[in-house]
Amino acid sequence: MADSSAIYKARKEAFVSNLSGSSLTEINLVTLVAGSAVLLWTALQKTQSFFTPYTPIAAAADFLLNVCAILFAITIYASAPLVLNIFLISPAIVVILFNRATTPKPKPKSKARSKATSTSKSQPKPELNSSASASRSSNVTVDSSRSRRSVSLPVRPFLTHYRGSMLVVTCLAILAVDFPIFPRRFAKVETWGTSLMDLGVGSFVFSAGVVSARALVKAEEQSSQSSTPDAAFISRLSKSIRHSLPLFLLGLLRLWSVKGLDYAEHVTEYGVHWNFFFTLCFLAPFVEIFDLVARKLPVFGGGQGQYRYDSLAVLLAVVYEVLLDKTELLKYIISAPRGPDFLSMNREGVFSFVGYLAIFLCGRGTGMRVVRFRGEEAAAALADADGAAGAGAAGPSGGGGGGGGGGGHDGKNAKHEQVTDQVQLTRLERRVVLKDLLVQSVIYSALYYLSTDFLFFNLNVSRRLANLPYVLWVAAFNNAQIFGFGLIEACGVEFGYGGGGGGGPTTGLHRGGRAAGQDVVRGGKEEETEEGEGDDVQDQTTSRILRAFNNNGLLVFLVANLLTGLVNLTLNTLDTPPTHAMAVMLAYAGAVTAVAMGLEVSGVKIRV
Repeated sequence: MADSSAIYKARKEAFVSNLSGSSLTEINLVTLVAGSAVLLWTALQKTQSFFTPYTPIAAAADFLLNVCAILFAITIYASAPLVLNIFLISPAIVVILFNRATTPKPKPKSKARSKATSTSKSQPKPELNSSASASRSSNVTVDSSRSRRSVSLPVRPFLTHYRGSMLVVTCLAILAVDFPIFPRRFAKVETWGTSLMDLGVGSFVFSAGVVSARALVKAEEQSSQSSTPDAAFISRLSKSIRHSLPLFLLGLLRLWSVKGLDYAEHVTEYGVHWNFFFTLCFLAPFVEIFDLVARKLPVFGGGQGQYRYDSLAVLLAVVYEVLLDKTELLKYIISAPRGPDFLSMNREGVFSFVGYLAIFLCGRGTGMRVVRFRGEEAAAALADADGAAGAGAAGPSGGGGGGGGGGGHDGKNAKHEQVTDQVQLTRLERRVVLKDLLVQSVIYSALYYLSTDFLFFNLNVSRRLANLPYVLWVAAFNNAQIFGFGLIEACGVEFGYGGGGGGGPTTGLHRGGRAAGQDVVRGGKEEETEEGEGDDVQDQTTSRILRAFNNNGLLVFLVANLLTGLVNLTLNTLDTPPTHAMAVMLAYAGAVTAVAMGLEVSGVKIRV
């Protein structure tokens, strides 16, 4: 029995060893399935309100779209991801086009009603005088100025979908890789190359960096009012260490379980004792230290440098790459015999930490530009547009003829105008954010191809080393991925972050608009939304399953790891037929999703 167990363990280790990965095109097509599924979800929600209320049928459809579609992409459709994308995108396009064709046009209002409300309409028409337009622009500008005192941190639907989808892919892949139905080219490569799981590890770290920006923005606002920068740094550092302790304990628990249960392990991935939880636990404290350095040095833009994290990340990755190429470090990591000391036994995990630190910094840089509501930039564009429209609309009839007869509708029209302003401001602000994401993805992509092109540096990607090309690849992909989910959000239910401080979000659902093909939701403040008062907004704009994964990423990932270990200890995964493997994977996906949904319903929120 002991011999057979040892043989099976050796087979398991060989099953995930010496792999070379797949092409970037195939990886992009597989990961595109997540976005295609969200696009179909968005189309159904916008045109049919299919997921509101959240009935059992809606929950089943949500599971099929945002979990099963990804599972199919990495298993039965692994050889044809483009076909699966077509299956998802085609009905989404049909639903949207059919809805446009069948949506009735708004009925023309009576002359009396038009006269009574002409001075309060937001659309530039001949009856609209310039003073009304100037007033609305003034309101937006006032809100924008208030944002200087109160930083708005909206819960963005496209970030929820991005992180939720990434976590779904990660949780599915860590079990699927143990079955033959999961292509070997998707598993982690040995040393050089690109694969789906290699990208998943880096994306997990990048998304953690994005999320960390939210806490940093809050801390900066508080420290600017109550403490010195050095005191704020000490506070953030101590908090990051406290938050890292659970991850350190999880790393110890995984180390004990792997060694104690004689679980199959891939030593060249991180080393003898190191694991991914140890990498995660050390990231936050080191990021705070590097952040202090970046704030002190003018070359990174000082304390207000918009791109200081990106600059620091690239510099760190470049220095690390120079050390790999110009010293004996590369040879030491890859081929040196393992000695008795800790560094020698865990050199992959220790040195790759530098690359993951750079990825985390890239993520934080993206997060600093995404998590804030950038109302001032959008409000300026809106005010300019309103000023131009008001000047063009001024005419003989704009003098004030609409003053009489409108008393019963003035309050309602003013409220509708305010909601319209909020929606328009949010739409413009989203464009500002998406433009930055597109620019960043292009820059990182260009740097990636520059580093890997044989005419220039001719470097190879290595997740094992977490070298420069790997860092640039992960950063380029994730910026592009967030950009894609942002475009999908723009196709969905319209909503607005308004009121509060400078476009800061307010809660409540603006009802009525469906007959005219207008679905408008007003977004909730972070505190209100996460406490439940803004659930209308979240239900209208985000998949409930992806929201559940996003809100409890760390805990769900831990549960997925435990279930993966349980399956591997009780089942011979190497010899499991494809049909049985799919049955196990579907049951596993359902169990992980049920845990995530249970945590969401209970109000538990433990993010990565």
